[in-house]
Amino acid sequence: MNKALLFLFPVALAASLSVAAQTPAPAPKPAPRPLFWVSSDAWPDGGEIPMKNSGRGDNKSPAFEFHWNLGTEPGSAPDSLKTYAVVFHDIQNSSNKATTDTLHWSAFNIPGTARGLPENIGTGDLPDGTRNGPGIAANRGNKIPGYFGPGAGPGPFHHYVFEFYALDTKLDLPANVTREELLKAMDGHVIGKAAWFGRFPSPSPQ
Repeated sequence: MNKALLFLFPVALAASLSVAAQTPAPAPKPAPRPLFWVSSDAWPDGGEIPMKNSGRGDNKSPAFEFHWNLGTEPGSAPDSLKTYAVVFHDIQNSSNKATTDTLHWSAFNIPGTARGLPENIGTGDLPDGTRNGPGIAANRGNKIPGYFGPGAGPGPFHHYVFEFYALDTKLDLPANVTREELLKAMDGHVIGKAAWFGRFPSPSPQ
């Protein structure tokens, strides 16, 4: 074999090994971010809200289940989770030419260990520390905070949304907090958010 080739082979091998050693290993893929979502058997997401959950019926708050996913797989809630909050409002209603809509209910400091909300949460604070906030009922003179279901008058469907927040803190707020104060207190602490929509079939006038 050519002596020049015998000399060049180890040199080339050493050079290739040096380049391989200098090439950084590919960065590990980041772990999937926990994703928060909710479900309910009360009605399909975006469907019609039953009369029993409306202010024109039994006025029972619907039950919800809380879920966490890691990517597409079921997972556990993050260790930073402390509490949940919910804001229920009529996104189609406005008054006084304002951009705000009608708040029907809010609740916060729902324990992070909760797996959901039971049906008919009632009025006043709950034994587990959940603060039952005010909604439209407070505007009608009801002094006891609690759920107040949809009650839109005759006309087209009104669209409602339950907005759920997963928080890394417990809120130091009174039960009669306004929605604006609640959202401000949650700002910077939201680690997950979910929503459930519904339509209320306004009854035709008799």
